[in-house]
Amino acid sequence: MPRVKAKDVRAGMEGITLEVKVISVGEPEEVKTRFGTAARAVATVEDETGRVALKLWRGQVDLVRPGDTILIENGFVAEFGGRVEVNVGSKGRIVVLKRGR
Repeated sequence: MPRVKAKDVRAGMEGITLEVKVISVGEPEEVKTRFGTAARAVATVEDETGRVALKLWRGQVDLVRPGDTILIENGFVAEFGGRVEVNVGSKGRIVVLKRGR
């Protein structure tokens, strides 16, 4: 899995690894999906090169907090509403490397 920096994230990328710090986590909302109702939130994450949006689903919403350093493994990138977002699907995972204060 290629390790990328925030500034290099582009729509259509797959299988990426990204180490970032969580800047903020938006309010979760309940959305209807083809798999049923699910919690969804958008976090802003950054590394030394820039910031990017991270879409969080279900259990991921409660996993990360502002100030945490996380590793995104096997992520993919989609464009939604004109914004590029990193997603972590069923084949990927988010690992909390260091908890913020």
